[in-house]
Amino acid sequence: MLFEPRANLTREERQKVLADLHEAAATIPSIRSLRVGRRIRHGLPGYEQTLQVDYQYVAIFEFEDAAGLKTYLQHPAHAAAGRHFTESSAHSLAYDFDIVEPFQIETP
Repeated sequence: MLFEPRANLTREERQKVLADLHEAAATIPSIRSLRVGRRIRHGLPGYEQTLQVDYQYVAIFEFEDAAGLKTYLQHPAHAAAGRHFTESSAHSLAYDFDIVEPFQIETP
């Protein structure tokens, strides 16, 4: 999940976003791990200058399998955390991927 907080989001509101993400990870058993990060800007020529939306943060949820993802999406704690990506963000983007080793990927 990529997200850019609203410019007027207060420090307390930002802390609430993190608290709700932590609560979801602690409450929903199907979440194997949750990692959050802030974007690194390196300033070197290339893709960094071509991006149309400047997402500052990422939240990466890992699940054992697709069933675990579905459990998470239907859990009440997901609603609290997920709400932030519409109410607290100027921009957000969420996709679900099945991550495997390069030699395991199925090509069309």
